[in-house]
Amino acid sequence: MARITIKELHAKTGEAVRKAGKSRQPIAVTDRGKLVAVLASPHLYTGKVRRRTLLPEYAKFLAKHDTNDVLEDLDAVRGDR
Repeated sequence: MARITIKELHAKTGEAVRKAGKSRQPIAVTDRGKLVAVLASPHLYTGKVRRRTLLPEYAKFLAKHDTNDVLEDLDAVRGDR
């Protein structure tokens, strides 16, 4: 992985960002020898895809209580509390 210091990045931001965008390798940004950031092409970044699933009990609850009244829904959820 290529490396660049923060000072160099400050002086050559445009060049470094363009280079990272074209490259298949990320560029490590360091501050006093410590890795602080990584410049990479968006094609290399794979974000987490979250999948949401309804619990079966909640799906049943939604099917039974299909109202538009928030207070009724809260009462149904609270039960006998």
